[in-house]
Amino acid sequence: MTKNEQIAAQRMKLIAPLLSPGLDKGTYQRLKEQISRESGLSERTLRRYLALYQEKGYGGLLPAKKQYPSSDAVPEEILQEAILLRRQVPSRSVAQLIQILEWEGKTEPGQIKRSTLQDKLAEKGYSSRQMKQYHQTGTAARRFVKPHRNCLWQSDVKYAVHLPIGPDNKPQQVYLVTWIDDATRLILHSEFYPVLGRAIVIDSFRQALLRHGLPDAVYFDNGSEYRNKWMQNTTGLLGIKLMYARPYSPESKGKSEVFHHQVDRFLAEIKLENVTTLDELNNLYQVWLTECYQHRPHSALKGNRSPYEAFQSDKRPIRYADPQEIHNAFLHREERKVDKTGCISFFGKPYEVGLQFLGMKVTVVYDPADISVITVQGDSLPQVQAKERVIGQWTGPRPSLPEHLTKVPATESRLLKAAEKKHQERDKPMLISYRKAGEPDV
Repeated sequence: MTKNEQIAAQRMKLIAPLLSPGLDKGTYQRLKEQISRESGLSERTLRRYLALYQEKGYGGLLPAKKQYPSSDAVPEEILQEAILLRRQVPSRSVAQLIQILEWEGKTEPGQIKRSTLQDKLAEKGYSSRQMKQYHQTGTAARRFVKPHRNCLWQSDVKYAVHLPIGPDNKPQQVYLVTWIDDATRLILHSEFYPVLGRAIVIDSFRQALLRHGLPDAVYFDNGSEYRNKWMQNTTGLLGIKLMYARPYSPESKGKSEVFHHQVDRFLAEIKLENVTTLDELNNLYQVWLTECYQHRPHSALKGNRSPYEAFQSDKRPIRYADPQEIHNAFLHREERKVDKTGCISFFGKPYEVGLQFLGMKVTVVYDPADISVITVQGDSLPQVQAKERVIGQWTGPRPSLPEHLTKVPATESRLLKAAEKKHQERDKPMLISYRKAGEPDV
């Protein structure tokens, strides 16, 4: 089925209830309002679909083909000059092409419209999008697949999904984070979250690693959830290669996009259920994911196997990491400077780290899910566990200095002794040898 046929089928599915015979005016109007509300289309658009179907049948629901301007709108010799100019410098815009042609006297000012020339270039295969496809640097935009499981993981976020799980069944915005194995298409972890940010990537990545081992590399887009110092640090500690897609290259994330299209089928079904909480949503999603994707034959896999079968039958050993190693890799690290009271400011709160770190820059290691206790590291000093400083109603005793900073008793002033010695050397009489000065001996 072509893309246009899919669009026509979707439109037919929308208006089909309105074509049922015997509908009274009130029922017809309620149905139309319901379809408009659920699909997001206006009633005017639905009326247009109905009119097209009644006039031309199913073929009337097919998207209209784009009509290009007639060939005489842009003379052939001018079009060929524009094509030559674009081939010479593929990044030239249509406005620049027209400007050059006008300056060279090949066309009169205002004779060629920008939209007209743009359509003609697209018809000939020289649109800016087509030229970028074949002239951008980097790897070719072709399909790729890794040979074994855990060679490469991809992850992406499906944004702004509105589902009726809020109070009084009001639509609530949720976000789906998915990790997929490139070679086997197995979904390593996928879950809906109520907020968008780095925390949901951290949680999902940790669960995928604990369950399926360590990948050789991970591949993301350039979203701030993935492109940050935390991801660089975590993947580096676990020995995982970190890669990012080139900007404006959606074709490189095709596997994630295909899976998101599968998720759209689940979202259509979940609207029929009376789901009121995020937990219920994720429970039903995991059932659908297991039965309708993980264990279903996949046309892109050899032998039409399911993703689960492909992952389990791969003979490449899985590289597991100790849970404590993964925990340590997921800890966050930031630098702070210790003030004269032996404290640092962390998330807007004072933490007492100790006077041994006075004036030093220290590294704070912490779990973002629990900052009640943080670890402080500084140069060669032993690391310490720090807690938030509690300020009471009364002043408390000043904490004692660490042993290496305590005062050492002295019996005399070494400064004064050294100064006295220097002074004696300065006042010592100077003996002059006249023989060295050139005076004759007596």
